[in-house]
Amino acid sequence: MSKNIPTQEQCEVVSGLLKNLAHPQRLMILCQLTAGPKTVSELEELSGASQSAVSQFLGRMKAEGLVDATRETQYVYYEIKDPRVKKLIQSLDRIFCANP
Repeated sequence: MSKNIPTQEQCEVVSGLLKNLAHPQRLMILCQLTAGPKTVSELEELSGASQSAVSQFLGRMKAEGLVDATRETQYVYYEIKDPRVKKLIQSLDRIFCANP
């Protein structure tokens, strides 16, 4: 039985994604977003980070294609853009954060 071997390009894409996730605060924000869209204020409260830090993280993650922003009246809601990233974060949560 042969196993699918990823291409060099696929490995580079995944490596880049993992580099983008390699910050504890960014991971925490993405974990919060797996439950659904959130505002900066909600993420600030849930993560314990300052408003400016959350905004910076979200801006960078948006530029990297990890999150999307949707304006509804006076609020901007952020959510995970790629369903594969959402599944990855949920898997990491189950593996590393669930109580044994």
